[in-house]
Amino acid sequence: MGRIYNFSAGPAVLPEEVLKEAAEEMLDYKGSGMSVMEMSHRSKVYEEIIQEAEKDLRELVNIPDNYKVLFLQGGASLQFAMVPVNLMKNRVADYIITGQWAKKAYEEAKLYGTANAIASSADKTFSYIPDCSDLPISENADYVYICENNTIYGTKFKKLPNTKGKTLVADVSSCFLSEPIDVTKYGLLFAGAQKNVGPAGVVIAIIREDLIPEETLPGTPTMMKYKIHAENKSLYNTPPCYGIYICGKVFKWIKNVGGLEAMKAHNEKKAKILYDFLDNSKLFRGTVVKEDRSLMNVPFVTGSEELDAKFVKEAKAAGFENLKGHRTVGGMRASIYNAMPIEGVERLVEFMEKFERENLK
Repeated sequence: MGRIYNFSAGPAVLPEEVLKEAAEEMLDYKGSGMSVMEMSHRSKVYEEIIQEAEKDLRELVNIPDNYKVLFLQGGASLQFAMVPVNLMKNRVADYIITGQWAKKAYEEAKLYGTANAIASSADKTFSYIPDCSDLPISENADYVYICENNTIYGTKFKKLPNTKGKTLVADVSSCFLSEPIDVTKYGLLFAGAQKNVGPAGVVIAIIREDLIPEETLPGTPTMMKYKIHAENKSLYNTPPCYGIYICGKVFKWIKNVGGLEAMKAHNEKKAKILYDFLDNSKLFRGTVVKEDRSLMNVPFVTGSEELDAKFVKEAKAAGFENLKGHRTVGGMRASIYNAMPIEGVERLVEFMEKFERENLK
């Protein structure tokens, strides 16, 4: 069987060129006589890999010199705790709840201080982004936290919240590198790699230097201090070496296709094909209000659980994998990250049209 169209929300589809290149280098990386999987993270060869990955990422995203780039482990979920233990000096933080991951981060922050939910879209199953132009921001809040693109619910902040001068912290896991981003608007942003950047096991954190504290909350494990990782250039302990190597290849791939502007155009084109179909379909409908739709994650339903299940089953048989919605919401979800080719979305829409013809009563 050949390559299928993989609509998984993560671990997600990776660029074919990257996989082929990695396959060619699997047994012998650039004449070193070994695989990147086998080499010491303290070796000169590996040092070049991680340094080049950071250099390419900085160029790609235009990361200012006063921001540190950290390649960490523990996924975005560990950041839910690392953020408060490092940044909660006053033990107060404000959270905007737009889905399950923002909620989990908020619950985690409560372990370390007062976390305030200052806005939420839970009232309509997180199908929209609340108005964040004039929020009741706490006077002594250390930061305001958002999850910028909500993988499960398919919503995206098109405009960042007005934090009234407070530091913005953002989980950008499922939209990172999908379009240009102004890093200076954030104090800290982080992304699990397994959506748009590489294999699971790496999380990238970009943090403004002045926010890296000398002192963290009492009892903070050494491994959870940003300062330790920043001072050791992400090599304090053995990093996820192979994952970082693949991320580096993905950065080069994005640069080669024209950078983040080109990526955005590619992603808008793909999303338009699917959303246009959903907006005109007599059977399927999208679940998110139009102005807050994500370019990356597209949830949709037929209105019948039975039909949804039938669709997922038949789609899988036709070579469209991982279209089942997240277990908390049901329905379907197509994640159309950077590496999903346009024809993947076109084929999916053709399949949906056929399914609609066969199942419309």
